[in-house]
Amino acid sequence: MPDVALNPDLEILNSKCRTFITSLIHADVAHDITHIERVVRVAVQLCNAEQANMHVVLPAAWMHDCVAVAKNHPDRARASTMAADKAIEFLKSINYDESLFDDIHHAIAAHSFSANIAIKTVEAQIVQDADRMDALGAIGVSRCMKVGGSINRLLYNPNDPFCIEREADDKKYTLDHFFIKLLHIAKSMNTPSAKAEAQRRTQYMHAFLEQLKSEIGQ
Repeated sequence: MPDVALNPDLEILNSKCRTFITSLIHADVAHDITHIERVVRVAVQLCNAEQANMHVVLPAAWMHDCVAVAKNHPDRARASTMAADKAIEFLKSINYDESLFDDIHHAIAAHSFSANIAIKTVEAQIVQDADRMDALGAIGVSRCMKVGGSINRLLYNPNDPFCIEREADDKKYTLDHFFIKLLHIAKSMNTPSAKAEAQRRTQYMHAFLEQLKSEIGQ
């Protein structure tokens, strides 16, 4: 997908959002500043392809993870709504157009799986698609392996690496996360542009698995 040039006003907003996020981020291994930057880049591309409102998508993409809550925390399901609230506080501080606040808040709050919020706008679809896209392709493989290594999880089950005769368990084996989640993400994409890119990235992941299969003698 080709990169998209921003007009001068959006470039200023882009810079302000990046500065704000950089001052906040307490990175885990999969959600550092480079994750945010990739989500923004893909969101901008999707926004252009779907002819959506960049003034909603750009700040929402930058701030979709501006509140970090651990996966096992009781407030996990509220994290995206908390991030949306924080984003609006920031946008008020820079005198951003208040008529866009409801759509920006919704795009951030609804992007999360765990929030279980029905998506109402194409801009919210785009932010969700861009975030999910970062779990696919070469970067998706890399992030998955990085997370697995950080928690000392085994790479694969030596007796059945590809879950042919057993139930996948990604608490024990990193490779199992492919079969539980990653290979199914493309089906959950909202926009036509995201569906096409997600399929391409998923094909890469299948090729990675085939290569791994040959290297471990399966």
